[in-house]
Amino acid sequence: MSRQRWERFQKYLCAPQGLDVRVDPSRMAIDDAFLERMTPALERAFDAMEALEGGAIANPDEGRMVGHYWLRDAARAPTPELRAAIDETLDRVRELAAGVRSGAVRPQSAGRFENALIVGIGGSALGPQFVSDALGRRPGGENPGGERPLRIFFLDNTDPDGFDRIFAEIDASPGGFAGTVTVVISKSGGTPETRNGMLEAANAYESRGLRFAPHAIAVTMEGSALDGIAVEQEWLARFPMWDWVGGRTSELSAVGLLPAALEGIDIDAMLEGARAMDVATRVRDPIANPAAVLALSWHLAGDGRGEKDMVILPYKDRLLLLSRYLQQLVMESLGKETDRRGELAEQGIVVYGNKGSTDQHAYIQQLRDGPENFFVTFIEVLEDRRGESIEVEPGVTAGDYLIGLHLGTRDALSEKGRGSVTITIPRVDATAVGKLIALFERAVGLYAELIDINAYHQPGVEAGKRAARGVLDLQGRVLADVEAHRGELRTAGEIAASIGDADEAETVFHLLEHRAANPGALVREAGESAVNARFGLR
Repeated sequence: MSRQRWERFQKYLCAPQGLDVRVDPSRMAIDDAFLERMTPALERAFDAMEALEGGAIANPDEGRMVGHYWLRDAARAPTPELRAAIDETLDRVRELAAGVRSGAVRPQSAGRFENALIVGIGGSALGPQFVSDALGRRPGGENPGGERPLRIFFLDNTDPDGFDRIFAEIDASPGGFAGTVTVVISKSGGTPETRNGMLEAANAYESRGLRFAPHAIAVTMEGSALDGIAVEQEWLARFPMWDWVGGRTSELSAVGLLPAALEGIDIDAMLEGARAMDVATRVRDPIANPAAVLALSWHLAGDGRGEKDMVILPYKDRLLLLSRYLQQLVMESLGKETDRRGELAEQGIVVYGNKGSTDQHAYIQQLRDGPENFFVTFIEVLEDRRGESIEVEPGVTAGDYLIGLHLGTRDALSEKGRGSVTITIPRVDATAVGKLIALFERAVGLYAELIDINAYHQPGVEAGKRAARGVLDLQGRVLADVEAHRGELRTAGEIAASIGDADEAETVFHLLEHRAANPGALVREAGESAVNARFGLR
């Protein structure tokens, strides 16, 4: 068995010269017959990706191009105007971040900016969070010339308690709010979670005697609601988002580059890593192209139907948030009801994960002995730390244990026929992170072409937003009715009937319970059962 594994490893290992990234699919059931069978579909996928990078309308639903690849190589953008806009934005990101880190760009009253608060959701938060956790907070700092990297905080939800936790952390940090710059990221400017975070952040500044505008930066589309606010209030700076960059592929735009640069992360190395991976993943040889290897492995594992979940297991603490980042990139891109012909497809791949070796003590037990409804993507990092490690037992370091647990887990899964792919990088640095981002972006694009779905729209997300607005509209009608019947206590069913929406009694019940549990005038009186509670205004 070991000899067969070694032979398969040598045959199918994808290790492009000079890339410093390896992709090993040999623990999957990949073989020459499968590769030959998939060749025509893969050639069509390569053609589609080439057209996409050339500026074709890749998202017909919205009549727009998809150009996140141009962000790390502006020369490939289809027009001089786009190339200039990309380069100018990158220069402005570098300039502003350097000014903030050096103290040349100063806050309203504090001596310098010490902290950055990033307000966004989805692609406007998951990418920046992943990069910050992977590359930030290096011991001893890395910035010459007296530059000081900022501490990064995130508001990525509309949870009031979550706001309070972050605000308390900022208050307790050096500089406090007076030394905090806030970056609000929203393409449309109307995303409710981000708008709410912005309003809460503005209130936090003002309640501490500070003006919000001198501390605020907008990353948004020109002419959006957020852009209008930033112009009217004279915010510190504004950076563009473009309609040809989706949120889940925006990490290498101002969305991700500005927070990273404020934290002192080498954004040029990230971009260079992504460029290098883009070159490697344009190669039309399925075994020499790392993204094609991944896309084919996904197709093989789930029979082109997403029948198995993708478990992301990086054996490195700094890559903990990779699975959360990939959840959106993969699931929002591939989770589609219909294919491009409009026929029912119900496509998608479930993504989850944590980190090794933590998972030795969590769900590895089920992965080995439970249902075979998954495949694993291991991320192997060769460098343990910067510097030498002590021996935790003779001849063995803590890092040796980590690689041992990784290889042992992979073997334990293989023994039970559980498939896995291993991605190997030399270390977690900005170049490697840029490569990982580009690798998975391209793999998603190729896989979507293999199964003939549009990876660049998200009708389900928009449907959820519309449904949420409907609930809030219903709440307004409920509260108006309660006010009109002030002094009466009624059940949720009675109030729903009163507004002519008896079918919505359950939703009305939840809305009333929430309102009664928070400060305000709404009264709740217990009934014979929870659903018979009575609500009203005294």
